[in-house]
Amino acid sequence: MITLSNPGGSKKDCVKRSMLQRALLIVFSLVSQAFAEPMTFASPTNIFAPASTPAHSIYGLSLLVLGITACIFTIVVGLMTYIVVKFRRRPEDDDREPAQVYGSIQVEVAWTVIPILIVVVLFMATARVIASVQSPTLDNAVKVTAVGHQFWWEYRYPGLNIVTANELHIPVSDPVHPTPTLITLLSADTDHSFWVPRLAGKTDLIPNRTNSMWIDPQQTGLFLGQCAQYCGTQHAKMLLRVYVQSREEFDRWVREQSQSAHLSDTVSEGRRIFENTACTKCHVVTGTPATGQFGPDLSHLMSRETIGAGVAANTHENLRQWIKNPGAIKPGALMPAMGLNEHELDAVTAYLETLR
Repeated sequence: MITLSNPGGSKKDCVKRSMLQRALLIVFSLVSQAFAEPMTFASPTNIFAPASTPAHSIYGLSLLVLGITACIFTIVVGLMTYIVVKFRRRPEDDDREPAQVYGSIQVEVAWTVIPILIVVVLFMATARVIASVQSPTLDNAVKVTAVGHQFWWEYRYPGLNIVTANELHIPVSDPVHPTPTLITLLSADTDHSFWVPRLAGKTDLIPNRTNSMWIDPQQTGLFLGQCAQYCGTQHAKMLLRVYVQSREEFDRWVREQSQSAHLSDTVSEGRRIFENTACTKCHVVTGTPATGQFGPDLSHLMSRETIGAGVAANTHENLRQWIKNPGAIKPGALMPAMGLNEHELDAVTAYLETLR
């Protein structure tokens, strides 16, 4: 136990020592409490719960880096604490300058060689992970093209003739039937970044450049992510939702998405209003005159759980509000308010709710 009291010191020194003792007690109590309670990571974007091979590789590398830096931190703080306590000022000190050390070859070699070795180890480990992530062997891969827009995601499945938006569906990759997903990344306007922490690292989408990444989720479920590159006003609400499904569920989803949009005569008024406004200049609804290329494909709008790239649940109230004024839900969204009256809003909402 370190005793910092010194009856022979001045009153000012006693106050300083008392404050130091209290600070040490607070630090020790906080550290003890932290280690007494197990740490839990409940975040849906937790990088310490990898569910795909690329994420596992990055996770292993992060543990190595954290371990090395933690050792460095412990050694440095330990030496500093020892020096502060061992060589603190005492009343009996005669204020003479301590002996100086010049030209110590051992010290200079140590603080030169050790950092070089640490950097080499980190470099080699990082290069190995980068090589394994960027040069995979992808047999029987599901191919998807992800296009970043301000401020939403477009997903194209070239081999399946499917186009959807904001919610990516892929099959699970189990050891018996490995099914990786190869994602080609494009940008329609500015820089974006595709990042689903539990599945893979960040990969940028850059205009006039084609990038790619791959994932092989080993468990089903919903995985959340985020555009990780500032791309404008609503960058923070350009969310990613990846649905990893069993092979049977994915095949069923493919069959449903491959069908033409459901058209019903009961909502003919809403369809007429939709097709006679500027909606058709931006959106696609298969089997109708709506063939726009600037907004999400709405052919199966109601098969999605969210609207606005994940910012709101796909409910009747939210959908109606989005049609009325997208900026009320997502300020800065590039979709304009169409100026429809209440009756027209109800009719268009009813029509869109048939697109399943």
